[in-house]
Amino acid sequence: MTTGWSDGRPMRVVVCGTKFGQVYLEGLAAPDPAYELAGVLARGSERSRACARHYGVPLFTSVEQLPADVDAACVVVRGGLLGGPGADLAQALLARGLHVLQEHPLHHDELAACLRTARRHRVVYRLNSFYVHTAPVRRFLGAARELLRRQPALYVDAACGFQVAYALLDILGAALGRLRPWGLAGPAPLPPEVSALTGLRVPFRSLDGVLAGIPLTLRVQNQLDPADPDNYAHLLHRVTLGTEGGSLTLVGTHGPVVWSPRPDFPRDVRDEAAAAPHYDRAYAGDDHLDVPSGGVLGTADAPSYRQVFRSVWPAGVRQAVVELRRAAEAGEDPLAAGQYHLTLCRLWQDVTARLGPPELVSEAPPRPLSPAEVGAVASAGAGAVP
Repeated sequence: MTTGWSDGRPMRVVVCGTKFGQVYLEGLAAPDPAYELAGVLARGSERSRACARHYGVPLFTSVEQLPADVDAACVVVRGGLLGGPGADLAQALLARGLHVLQEHPLHHDELAACLRTARRHRVVYRLNSFYVHTAPVRRFLGAARELLRRQPALYVDAACGFQVAYALLDILGAALGRLRPWGLAGPAPLPPEVSALTGLRVPFRSLDGVLAGIPLTLRVQNQLDPADPDNYAHLLHRVTLGTEGGSLTLVGTHGPVVWSPRPDFPRDVRDEAAAAPHYDRAYAGDDHLDVPSGGVLGTADAPSYRQVFRSVWPAGVRQAVVELRRAAEAGEDPLAAGQYHLTLCRLWQDVTARLGPPELVSEAPPRPLSPAEVGAVASAGAGAVP
């Protein structure tokens, strides 16, 4: 497999799609010796024309219009599962000899077809679950690798919105280093006498199972607002990885990452000989009691959503594109490298099949509260007795 960059020039990349593709455009607009934004490939809507003008690049409306000096494409167009032509477009680009980074999700069979096409034309194809390349998730994954180097995992507890379940499973696979062996049990329905106790919809469905040989509890908000299908999740991703020594938690997709040592209460608490007069000196030999009961790894403040859209997500795109270039330079076999994502697709399809179709809901736009607002409420009620 040849790369075409022996002269050290940047990889020239077109972005296909201008909805979520705007995040890719913003990321690739930043100057970098590894890549260069070469254009927009879209249907020619006013949005796509405006994007091309904004980033100062040409707009192409067909694969055949792409010039010979384009090396790669980011396909940010929905696949067949979501009613889009993304997989067909990716295969057309691969057949032209372009390396392709494709935004998730895809059906297993679509992914397999893309990987076979990439191998046939000796180019690299990668499916991008997006969030694994962002800085907060990479911080969590780095900490998870160090933790699991010291102690084996005992359990995983994870939650997500329906829309980003594939990405959550990829985060778990990256944290644990593998996906197999895995198996899931279907969600248990609430007994009628329990569900009758609330007039609210139950947002989360729970699946118990095993992932990478580790006990797993997975909770998914299996709801969707058809008027705004990408919005109104209660959360994107939350993951806790438990070991003998404690638990590592990605509180939210954008951080923070928290380490919580496992509770270990001194035996003297249960010892009748440790009467009150001896309380102060009873734990003198328990040095582990001086370890903080929790701590933030890295920055304690998660970015604002304005920062997420303007910098965190575009930086994640850059990371994924740089990795695509490295894979192309290394002559990566797309089919061999794609086996992980083929397994991930099967796992994701198993999860969605067990959950069933998402419940359709109609949501008014939420009014998020800032940490300062919640802190003020907490301070005001600090002395109150519930």
